[in-house]
Amino acid sequence: MDSIPTRKAAGAAGAVGISDADAAAPAVESHPWEPFVPEGARVLIAGTFPPDRKRWSVDFYYPNPGNDFWRIMGLLFLGDRNALFDSVAGSWRLDRIKALMSEKGIALTDTARRVRRLRGNASDKFLEILEPLALDRLLETMPDCRAVVTTGEKAASVIAGLTGTEVPAMGAMTVASTGLEIWRMPSSSRAYPLKLERKAEYYAGLFRHLDIL
Repeated sequence: MDSIPTRKAAGAAGAVGISDADAAAPAVESHPWEPFVPEGARVLIAGTFPPDRKRWSVDFYYPNPGNDFWRIMGLLFLGDRNALFDSVAGSWRLDRIKALMSEKGIALTDTARRVRRLRGNASDKFLEILEPLALDRLLETMPDCRAVVTTGEKAASVIAGLTGTEVPAMGAMTVASTGLEIWRMPSSSRAYPLKLERKAEYYAGLFRHLDIL
């Protein structure tokens, strides 16, 4: 990781080698997790980058209880949007989540490995991606994978750039020169203005196409 200069005292920004711009630059963050790749995974779902740790309820993908990704998975595969949520603990049921993803052959990753948060929040709009996912290297470990699915506009743009494809319309796919299907799903963030049930319909169409649902 690049070393980021910090101030030790109020006047340190004027020291040799440290500019005001360097001292004020947002910190570089590295992704906290390796991709989750169950044996025989047939699809890779890729978001952008985790939120700040203060928003985590579990040490895993989509950790924020305010994000509806695991509610969508619970609704589709278990018939209950809250099946993967522990309301007493106020956190996701990580063991059940990993078991479900392994059973369905769903791998998880994010499209960014190193970033800066330009506004200090979780918004993709203000996320500067310094190092994208090494997608080709990851797919080499997933011989059964036939589709990459993005969960949001920024993730879709990154994957399009990595695969030489156009960003697909919402709920649609493009096909890379390798035959890999590239799908775009709506963001599971509640900031995205679409009801959970409607988002789930997009995912249902995807999973039926892949014979997972």
